[in-house]
Amino acid sequence: MDIPVFNCKNGDDVIRAVKEYNVSFVQFWFVDILGNLKSFQVTPSELEAAFEEGMGFDGSSILGFTRIEESDMVAFPDATTFQICSWRPLERPVARMFCDIRTPDGTPYEGDPRYILRKLIDKAAQKGYTFYVGPELEFFFFSSPQCPTPIDAGGYFDAPPLDLGNDVRRDIIFALQRMGIPVEYSHHEVAPSQHEIDLRYNEAMKMADVVMTYKVVVKEMARKHGIYATFMPKPIFGENGSGMHVHQSLFRNGKNAFFDPNDQHNLSHECRSYIAGLLKHAREFCCVTNQWINSYKRLVPGYEAPVYIAWAQRNRSALIRVPMYKPGKEAATRIELRSPDPACNPYLAFAVMLGAGLEGIENNYELPKAVEANIFHMGEEDLGKHGIGSLPGSLYEAAMELRNSNLMKEILGEHTHANIVGNKLIEWDDYRTHISEFELKRYLPIL
Repeated sequence: MDIPVFNCKNGDDVIRAVKEYNVSFVQFWFVDILGNLKSFQVTPSELEAAFEEGMGFDGSSILGFTRIEESDMVAFPDATTFQICSWRPLERPVARMFCDIRTPDGTPYEGDPRYILRKLIDKAAQKGYTFYVGPELEFFFFSSPQCPTPIDAGGYFDAPPLDLGNDVRRDIIFALQRMGIPVEYSHHEVAPSQHEIDLRYNEAMKMADVVMTYKVVVKEMARKHGIYATFMPKPIFGENGSGMHVHQSLFRNGKNAFFDPNDQHNLSHECRSYIAGLLKHAREFCCVTNQWINSYKRLVPGYEAPVYIAWAQRNRSALIRVPMYKPGKEAATRIELRSPDPACNPYLAFAVMLGAGLEGIENNYELPKAVEANIFHMGEEDLGKHGIGSLPGSLYEAAMELRNSNLMKEILGEHTHANIVGNKLIEWDDYRTHISEFELKRYLPIL
């Protein structure tokens, strides 16, 4: 059976599609504050009630949601996200829908990452903007989840036989396309067994849903091939880590608000202020875009990961790059934030990026000069001369920046802001007190 790409507008459309294609279950998807996918299955007979009244669940069991004494939450499915799961057997198809989380009185739940992103999208819309993003998610294929053993020794853009993941990537792309997710291209990345599949840009909410779907499809198709896929930022010592470069732009009335044909770099005043907002607040939102201990093993000089807070056009050592693939073309004008990694919560990551950029526009931030020299080769004196700061060097440092940021508290809401900071400080304390294999090998034989 061929899977159609659905374009449901309401619950009635979903119920008709479920009957027509003999869908056995519909998975209701949502995420916790760290971006972990949560799901429960609903039978077709319960769909009508689910659209009208939602489906209740215990929010106290979901990280960053409610306290035990106020645990009741209600998941309302978003009919526009209905698609049949392309990795499941098609004899009795299984579908999925993303959900919006509400309290029992029907108000949006302040800790729902989708709601947090929607608030920022609505804020941008009030100014006439539509926020588009195009993330580039990198990942590794390993022989098993217990040991990071690469399945090939390929490098950047290598073809088979060096690229042994080509067939797996092909099946991932087919599975994504069957769910209506357009793919632009794919290739082997720099590190052994590292890969990238690039998605066509879309509106931020749709793209955040796509990112979550993409992660599931990648892992499921890898599993079908007997291997393991991971979005861990830095799984192999001495090799490049996995990033999630995020291309982004604002459109107004169908035109790219970042484009100015009269500017030397074709960048509008709004775009310059938006970039300045990202630069100024990069340290504050780093704990959201790079939220794990392991994220800061990637964010070190020398492995193509951006560490220094600067912008450029051709320079890939800068935090923000303005791609020059199609210079002078309005629709292609965008900026690329290179620090996020694919293990972040995409809803919150897109929200803090948009919030920081809008802050720059609202307050007319001035953009510093572009830095086209290789920042990785600069010493402390040169960095100081150019006024180039750096991202936090550890999760603890990032958590402190987030904790002290009034802007991030406003964007995320006090509830989610406090929960992320608290969770990350616990993670740091667990890491700080852990006795690692490194310490045992280095110190035990000599001390």
